[in-house]
Amino acid sequence: MSQHRPVPRLDLAPKLKRPLSLWNPLDYLRLLYWVFYFPQALRWYVDTFGGGYIPPKEMNWRKGLELLRQNLIQRQLLVQGLVLSIVIPVACCGLLQQIGFEIDWSSVTLGVVGGVAGSVTLGVTLGVAGGVAVGIGFGVGFSVGLGVGFNVGFGVVVGAALGVVVGVAGGVALGVAVGIAGSVALGIWFGITGGMAGGVAGGVAGGVTILRPENWLISSLLNLRYLQNGSLLFPRITLLPLPYLRFRLQNWLQQDWQKGLHNINQLLAYTLQFIPVVQSVNLVLDKTPSKQLIWRISRLAETPFDWQIIRFCSASLNAVFKSNTVEIFFLFPRHWRQQLQANFITDIRLDTPARAAAAGFWYLHKKEPAKATEAFAVVRSLLYGEELFTLAQILTTFNEAQEPATIATLELPTSPNEPLLRPITWNTINALGRVVEDVRVVQRSVSRSTRAFALTRALGELETILNRIETLPEAERELIKDITQTWQESLLQIAAEIGQISITKPVTNPYVVGDPVEGNRFVGRDDILRQLEELWVMSQPLHSVVLYGHRRMGKTSILLNVANCSGSRVKVLYINLLLLGNSPQGVGEVLMVISDAISDSFGCPPPDDNDLLNLPYPTFRRYFKQVVEILPAMSLQGLIIALDEFEKIEELIESEKIPNDFISYLKGLLQNNYKIAFVFAGLHTLEEMTADYFQPFFASVLPIHVGFLEPAATRQILANPSLENPDATVSDIPDNEAVDFSLDYTPDALDLIYRLTAGQPYLVQLVGFQLVRRYNDFVFEQGHSRDPVFTVEDVEAVINDPEFYKRGRYYFDGVWGQAARGVSGQQAILKVLAPHPDGLMSEQLRINLAELFRESGLATLEEKQIEEALETLKRHDVIQQKEESWQIIVELFRRWVLNQ
Repeated sequence: MSQHRPVPRLDLAPKLKRPLSLWNPLDYLRLLYWVFYFPQALRWYVDTFGGGYIPPKEMNWRKGLELLRQNLIQRQLLVQGLVLSIVIPVACCGLLQQIGFEIDWSSVTLGVVGGVAGSVTLGVTLGVAGGVAVGIGFGVGFSVGLGVGFNVGFGVVVGAALGVVVGVAGGVALGVAVGIAGSVALGIWFGITGGMAGGVAGGVAGGVTILRPENWLISSLLNLRYLQNGSLLFPRITLLPLPYLRFRLQNWLQQDWQKGLHNINQLLAYTLQFIPVVQSVNLVLDKTPSKQLIWRISRLAETPFDWQIIRFCSASLNAVFKSNTVEIFFLFPRHWRQQLQANFITDIRLDTPARAAAAGFWYLHKKEPAKATEAFAVVRSLLYGEELFTLAQILTTFNEAQEPATIATLELPTSPNEPLLRPITWNTINALGRVVEDVRVVQRSVSRSTRAFALTRALGELETILNRIETLPEAERELIKDITQTWQESLLQIAAEIGQISITKPVTNPYVVGDPVEGNRFVGRDDILRQLEELWVMSQPLHSVVLYGHRRMGKTSILLNVANCSGSRVKVLYINLLLLGNSPQGVGEVLMVISDAISDSFGCPPPDDNDLLNLPYPTFRRYFKQVVEILPAMSLQGLIIALDEFEKIEELIESEKIPNDFISYLKGLLQNNYKIAFVFAGLHTLEEMTADYFQPFFASVLPIHVGFLEPAATRQILANPSLENPDATVSDIPDNEAVDFSLDYTPDALDLIYRLTAGQPYLVQLVGFQLVRRYNDFVFEQGHSRDPVFTVEDVEAVINDPEFYKRGRYYFDGVWGQAARGVSGQQAILKVLAPHPDGLMSEQLRINLAELFRESGLATLEEKQIEEALETLKRHDVIQQKEESWQIIVELFRRWVLNQ
């Protein structure tokens, strides 16, 4: 069976290792060869030795003069071009005169002057490479053409000169049309004034000359078996497709897409073989499996030499070529041309997945994200299609938002799941999302310092994005750059309004450590509050809920603040079961605590204590019925009884202080009472508790997990802890009534805190608390001065202080102590994982566990016990599994375990 030959790696760039010399005659010959047989080399030369090539569309006379003033290589190249523009026409015409041609030397002089003027003028306005090429090409062409005469000779030299222009410019689809149509049209035009037959002949000759058939013929013979990689005889200037080139490219792309793309870019950069390149790419994409399609097109759009290759993966090259040819043919009346052009479909097409995907990248490059969204919608079902569709949607909304008020209203859709096709772009999108959050604070905060710091953070994020803009994929790079610059300019306009902040007295510490967080300081649990609102306000009957999560996750804060989302028609009654103590009086004492809480809230006198102690169940049932009956009189539709620290009930049942049927009794109270529900808050789900006790509630109670805060909520807690009313505007509250937090964080400091805490609410508040204490001590106790902005160094100083871990012992000891209860082996797993910040693979974890037990003289855990311990720690938000690796979630807790 035959095997494919390995895909070669083309290197078609010039092999010159040094700059051209003004004093080396051979370098002038090399430059002349480049102009007429390898014009792309001029672009390469300027890019390699002349400080970088700038495309003509990005050049202007100011840039041109500055480049000539600063760059010796480009000045020398311009001088060499001027010398050739003078010497070559004179030498050619002198030679022609010697062999019998009649030369009009005044016309030669005119052509030389035109060539020199073109070199200088275009060298300044379009760049030296283009100026030299056009100056020499047209200088020689017009000097010889005008000196010898019009007609065929003129058409040939004009065609050759236009070929030079096409070679340097690189815009093949339009350049070919311009060259051919321009040569023919000019020939006919001059034919009208100087003889029709000769003029037409000259025009046709020019049109043929620009195709350089002699170059195609010679190079086709030399490159028939294989391409002459880097050879002087490789065709650089013929527009005619080389034999078998399309098939070679098609095979290369099918064998090795990446190496094939490299070869395509080489051909686009150093030849005019655009047509077979487009054909081969389209043929391969049409046969590409759907799972690889978007990935392949994204690689094609990574760093294409010419973005037209992406365009013509969707649009028809043939139709565009014909339409441009008609447009340039200026001898036809305009309405004739328009009628002819209407027959050619040149628009971007979305009728196949390959064309739609290519169109999406093309529209991103053209900074038209709305059209990109439409294109990517066609391929949403393909691998990476949903990611690109979401990205285009986000960029569309970002591009439309240009004022702070509009930016503040942006809502970001959920980011796609990994693996991502464009991770760097998504990092930038996340940074822009943080800018949106800060602009929202700027627009809504009543605190001048909070607004100032939020504005500073937003501008800092935007500046960071602009500094790293070159790392973005080329397709969306310029669009994101425009968005970033627009937002930056918009925010700078309001910077003067906000002003600067000075701190003259110790900063009031706004962070709450240990105690529940209430009021407007409570942020970041919108998802849970929304669920509770749906269960209690938007539906009937009321649903009982178990709110579970690990220690210090904020369950109590949620219960204390849930009244704000439950509406005025539903009452939430908070009861902390830790008030029960040991409950020596049994279940009657438990019901007494609940009765007293109801009485304090409703003003309904509680039952007699002795009745509750002697006949607890019937006494409380009658009281409960009275409470239900008075709800309508108080304009209430329902009552939620929130029982916090519900493990206390389990503890009292296990110690036989209250009977096993207590949970069944609570369940019975709710039967036929759809206006009342319970919230049980604790460390576990009911399924984790003793099944016999809590079986009655299994089917009727909805579990809601309280986990870590999201990054945005963590930033809000830290950067804007004293925001009195996040929905207020500056005009709502006078400055002297706003609680002002006058310190700020760098974005890197906020990111570090989130990495250290994973969004654990208690630790987030503790880090902020310690940072403010440290600032006040340094500035107002020690008398030093410093910026009111916390940096990464400040965060590291706080968490490396032993005092931090002492203050955080309530969390650290709580998690560690919880791991000692229930399934055995949890603490051993934590000890094994602690030395490894990035975690351990499952196999290595078991090896290290066995070694730990062997060293400690303890019996090794069985595989089933290890699995149960891992799952328990995972369920309790202590460890997480990433593929086959296990790691401790909270970095600060990992460090604490490591030091035990």
